[in-house]
Amino acid sequence: MAEDRAAAPEQPGSQWYDSEAGPLVRPYAMTGGRTEPGPAGVRFDLIALVALDTAAPATGADTAALGPEHRALVELCRAETQSVAELAADTDLPVGVVRVLLGDLLELGRVTVSRPVPPAHLPDERILREVIDGLRAL
Repeated sequence: MAEDRAAAPEQPGSQWYDSEAGPLVRPYAMTGGRTEPGPAGVRFDLIALVALDTAAPATGADTAALGPEHRALVELCRAETQSVAELAADTDLPVGVVRVLLGDLLELGRVTVSRPVPPAHLPDERILREVIDGLRAL
């Protein structure tokens, strides 16, 4: 019986997903085939914080040009500042797709991105403890 299924040719109209899957859009269609974010040199770390730019207009010509995925990211950022990883999880999109879409929004001036501070630039814990101990001694 398993041989019959393997040897059976696929029907031209058959679907490989069920009706509960909803509309299926490939990630490369959402990004226009792009794999890198828009502006050169921009890197969206998973923990980079994305916020809606308060100076950006709420409506306009660029808003109409945004796709549904772009608008979903804007709406999530409208509620609160979120990390790239949170946005990917909340939109149920691959992180690579979210990075490309955020690059578009950054180019349009719709969002701002705060990059995490590298560990080398953080103060040494030993120094902080000495400052705390010095303050307690006062």
